[in-house]
Amino acid sequence: MVDFKDSFLRLNDYCESEDYKGWDPYDGLNSKFFQALPMKYWDLARLAWIQGFKRSPINFRKLFLVPKEHNAKGVALFLSGYCKLYHAAKNGDDIFGSQTELLRKIENITGLLLSLKNNEYSGACWGYNFDWQARRLFLFKKHTPTVVVTCFCVEALIESYEITKDESVIEVAVSAAEFVLKDLTRTPYGEGHIFSYSVLDGNNTVINASLLGAKILSYAYKYSQKLEYYDEARKAVIAACNMQEKDGSWIYGLLPVQNWKDSFHTGFNLDAIATYQTITKDQSFQNNIQIGWEYYKENFFEPDGKSKYYHNKTYPIDIHCPAQVIVTASKLNEFKANQDFLKLILDWTIKNMQSKNGYFYYQYRRGFSSKISYMRWSNAFMFNAMAHFHLESVK
Repeated sequence: MVDFKDSFLRLNDYCESEDYKGWDPYDGLNSKFFQALPMKYWDLARLAWIQGFKRSPINFRKLFLVPKEHNAKGVALFLSGYCKLYHAAKNGDDIFGSQTELLRKIENITGLLLSLKNNEYSGACWGYNFDWQARRLFLFKKHTPTVVVTCFCVEALIESYEITKDESVIEVAVSAAEFVLKDLTRTPYGEGHIFSYSVLDGNNTVINASLLGAKILSYAYKYSQKLEYYDEARKAVIAACNMQEKDGSWIYGLLPVQNWKDSFHTGFNLDAIATYQTITKDQSFQNNIQIGWEYYKENFFEPDGKSKYYHNKTYPIDIHCPAQVIVTASKLNEFKANQDFLKLILDWTIKNMQSKNGYFYYQYRRGFSSKISYMRWSNAFMFNAMAHFHLESVK
């Protein structure tokens, strides 16, 4: 029988002992060894180096001098998780910390997240702490802002603001709408448009990224009441729902190499549309949410609780997948109706993908699984998911 409290406490203790710093599946180019080589100027070499680190079940990062660092998206996920635990403590359940203790953590992590902000664009934005070669399309330099990272940071800061009432925090969060509108590309699609993944041209039609742009604008509309934010968010939601297939599914993006369907990006899509509807009171897309949620549940999870990465095959089982379904169910107000289903998924994940040291593994595969501890990809996502699970369970 799985002990949720013990599992979560071990995860929390591990992450705090590491000061929320760690490695990432894509951080190979942070290697001081690689940066000393002329190969760093060759896109194929960069891509091969990143993929070698990402795919290897053996962690060579210490050997090749890859440092543990703070990742903005990971920090944001920890902040969101602590905010959920604060609300649980406020409701009288303080097994994961008192309100005072959790408030101190929220204030400290909020300050850390703000310190990681990129100040070179039209509004608040964040990127990853490593160079990243996206196939042969382009090179993301370290801290190049993306709409995905920025959205996670904005949501966490808003949750922090709702607890601390620090006006400087909400000002930063709302300003991210200007980053979305002024620094990202908009690709027309039907009666709407698609926001680009980043400020770099070439990855402009990723569905979940566009919806996360709409999510930022929805939050900004809530606190500013600027109609432009509402209008532009709605256009992105219209485009994404027009791209949804009749069975409720979405492909990842519109480039020929982006036609797969996967679990956690489906969860991102549903979360973003639900956030838009909740904030704007525009219920036009409820059917899209409903058929998407049913597709999500029926195609990405097995009867024993395994979380599939793709709709048409089980392996690899990636830690993002069980984490995101818990968050998405909470956002869609589907947690209580699906609590047994979610508990089955969480129990399987804890039994099969958590180390005795508390951290969660990256991927579970047939044969050699990747049991490397990744702070952003694995631990921050599971920390936030387990905090959601706990809060929903004690409501």
